[in-house]
Amino acid sequence: HCVQRIESLRDVCRNAPLPEQIDHMLAQSGLSAHYQKDKQDADRLQNLNELINAAAAFATEADDSWLDEMGVSAAASADSGQTDNAQLAAFLAHAALEAGEHQAGNGQDALQLMTVHAAKGLEFNAVFVSGLEDGLFPHENSRLEADGLAEERRLLYVAITRARRRLTLSFSQSRMLHGQMRYNIPSRFLEEIPASLIQLLGYAAGVQRKDAIPAPRRAETDGQGFRIGQNVRHPKFGEGMIIDCEGRGADTRVRVKFGSGDPKWLALEYAKLAPV
Repeated sequence: HCVQRIESLRDVCRNAPLPEQIDHMLAQSGLSAHYQKDKQDADRLQNLNELINAAAAFATEADDSWLDEMGVSAAASADSGQTDNAQLAAFLAHAALEAGEHQAGNGQDALQLMTVHAAKGLEFNAVFVSGLEDGLFPHENSRLEADGLAEERRLLYVAITRARRRLTLSFSQSRMLHGQMRYNIPSRFLEEIPASLIQLLGYAAGVQRKDAIPAPRRAETDGQGFRIGQNVRHPKFGEGMIIDCEGRGADTRVRVKFGSGDPKWLALEYAKLAPV
């Protein structure tokens, strides 16, 4: 049975792009489904999704050098049909090298990368908190749980209070998620920090707002605006709440949680959503 599954995966992935190979392997192996069963395994599931992102970045940025590193010429690979296999092997080799190549030794000055949970009880002169975007921090699942946002807020408080002298908070305008580009809005928690305590830099400095904090982007279509956290009604699915959005203009989509079912992505241009 295992041999048949491996051969099936090999046949399906032979001509597929690298990110699709990884995605298909995770689905067919049962790994994704296994970690989706238990909420405690959410971090592991996110790690699997990040593997797809890393594969997409590797496939985009790599050139013929990855074939050279594997000792395979482009012409030979094309003739033998092994180009995709060589790219997969190069990606795995690259991942193995990156895993421990730049680790600092004991006593060396170095940046420390850790989760907020792991930072509890520690302090540093300078702290960088990245990924402050709605859907990431606070995580989109927190909106579906009782006290979920409160717990995420407490975690951010932990992260902020790790800094002795300087704190840098950052968010991205777009982010690769599950191999696809998504457009983000700043975390709602940024609005809760007094403007007098913040110095805006980069993109955030160009956003105009009365209290100098970047406002969450609204999904706009035909002059009608929707925002994350807003209750809406759909002609078929009934009432629900917007928990995410992406895209711009006519390409804007929103993710809506209807009742106890799975969230649905809807194109605003066609969904006929109405505010509740």
